Amino acid sequence: MCVTHPEWVFVHVPVSECPPLGLESLRVRDTQLQASSYKRQGLGPHRGRLNIQSGIEDGDIYDGAWCALYEDREQWLQVDAMTTTRFTGVITQGRSSIWSWNWVETFKVQFSNDSLSWMPCMNGTQEAVFEGNRDTDSPVLAVLPESTVARYIRINPQTWFKNGTICLRAEVLGCPLSDPNIYQWQAQEDTRDKLDFRHHNYKEMRKLMRSVNEACPDITRIYSIGKSYMGLKLYVMEISDQPGKHELGEPEFRYVAGMHGNEVLGRELLLNLMQYICQEYRRGNQRVVRLVKETRIHLLPSMNPDGYEMAYKKGSELASWGMGRFSYEGFDMNNNFADLNSVMWNAMELETDKSKLINHYIPIPEQYTSEEALVAPETRAVISWMQAIPFVLSANLHGGELVVTYPFDMTRDWAPKDHTPTPDDSFFRWLATVYASTNHVMSNPDRRPCHNKDFVRHNNIINGANWHTVPGSMNDFSYLHTNCFEVTVELSCDKFPHASELPIEWESNRESLLTYMEQVHRGIKGVIQDKDSGAGIADAVIKVEDIDHHIRSASSGDYWRLLNPGEYDVTVEAEGYYLATRSCRVEYELYPTICDFLLEKTRKQRLREHLAKGGKIPKDLQLRLRQLRLRKLRTTTKALNRQRAARLHLKLRPVVRAQ
Repeated sequence: MCVTHPEWVFVHVPVSECPPLGLESLRVRDTQLQASSYKRQGLGPHRGRLNIQSGIEDGDIYDGAWCALYEDREQWLQVDAMTTTRFTGVITQGRSSIWSWNWVETFKVQFSNDSLSWMPCMNGTQEAVFEGNRDTDSPVLAVLPESTVARYIRINPQTWFKNGTICLRAEVLGCPLSDPNIYQWQAQEDTRDKLDFRHHNYKEMRKLMRSVNEACPDITRIYSIGKSYMGLKLYVMEISDQPGKHELGEPEFRYVAGMHGNEVLGRELLLNLMQYICQEYRRGNQRVVRLVKETRIHLLPSMNPDGYEMAYKKGSELASWGMGRFSYEGFDMNNNFADLNSVMWNAMELETDKSKLINHYIPIPEQYTSEEALVAPETRAVISWMQAIPFVLSANLHGGELVVTYPFDMTRDWAPKDHTPTPDDSFFRWLATVYASTNHVMSNPDRRPCHNKDFVRHNNIINGANWHTVPGSMNDFSYLHTNCFEVTVELSCDKFPHASELPIEWESNRESLLTYMEQVHRGIKGVIQDKDSGAGIADAVIKVEDIDHHIRSASSGDYWRLLNPGEYDVTVEAEGYYLATRSCRVEYELYPTICDFLLEKTRKQRLREHLAKGGKIPKDLQLRLRQLRLRKLRTTTKALNRQRAARLHLKLRPVVRAQ
């Protein structure tokens, strides 16, 4: 057992039964962490949190560990649990730094009820010494010989990397108690939604998706867009009042999670979301009913199932910061899409005629599409998915920070970071603000930064390239190759929250997930049709004056253009038709303005279609064409005569001089 204090109670409790106190997730506040000493503010006790990341500069105020000022065995990091707690284990990690290697190799643990009198953790008759780290990153779990009830816990380093100093990051496992003499697990913050709050591996995810489909067969459909490298299917849950078909005028929306396999909160939130929509639709929740009837929703909970399985096997606290991030082949899918930014910017520099520049539907470079290209099968599957469905709005769910980023994600001159806006910058800022301002944690003005950047000062949104440049991001590819606008949501400081945190995370994100989806109905929409036949016109180009980014109509002629409130002159062009322009006003209400267009065929197109049907050219048109040919022949003849005269004059000039 750990101690012999007569007032303390010891009961054997499996370590898995007690969740982390929340050093990593920030539920433990800075004021609850104290230390014997520290080198500087950036290495203070508030930085001794599991998986906290350092800044890129040595000596940064946001450094990656607690580091003691002195090198002796009297140093300690202390956690105040704020209530009587049954402690069961400690997880340690070395310092996050690109400049220094520091970690604690062995340590002791002490407990206190008043922070004045401390008792050591014993292993039989000797003070227990726990194994710590052999590197800077891998989390190491030390299970206490017996669980111990106290309020305070101290980690007391005994040995450390010989070429370094005393530095560590930590998490503490413990069950808060209302009465130290009675075992009682204090329940997490409750939620009124009865959802399956736990982590789901691949098989469990499939089972849950099937259960939602069986509960709501009229509004759900499960389909696969492809397979991972290891053969796991990339399953999508479609939610619509007519699943399986695109309805004219109904926008398509998607959420994508799990691009990085170890950033798991997005996966669980999408599984929660599909359960929630099913349940609320059946209850008649009018907001959800309207969303389902007016939107075709696609949820991809796991883009990188291979990476997730790797992280899942280690568990929420023991998977390191990078384990499972990449695909099985080692691709970071966050920059595995085609770099269309460079294609666009290079064209801008080379093309003198600006009217010839393409600002939408930029084609994928041929070398990227070859079988030898270094492109993950998961990335190829998502690209095919994007091309098959006319998505209007999307969000890509990540973890490890609390911020919403918007395109462009890549800087123009390959600078490490630089504000690089799209032509739709104001609307992207609106989208990012919608999610951040309705998220319970992001919208808290008193929250502390996760790691090394204070996004609260930026209202929890930032241009992606102004954070760090990412060539080949899904956001930029989506904007430049398709009609779809997409942002990235960094959902939590903790990439892999403990299962006990999931109800709280759902409460924090539920309103954000719903409100963001509703933005797909902001702006203008309509159908572009042939004036004579009424048939929809596919691939018509929709241009909004003063916004240098166009979109195209879908195969049935319908289109959606996301815009902020205001008055816009909209022009539509289609091959074989005269262009049409009209003014469209976007109101503040969350309903799109209907702007339909009827296009008239050009005379040349009418003739072409007439001849294709085996028709003959009308006599009046034959006469007109004959006149045009004669006029063209006369013009050509005159030009030829002038050229002959000029050549003859040049031949005669030397003869005149000789005379």
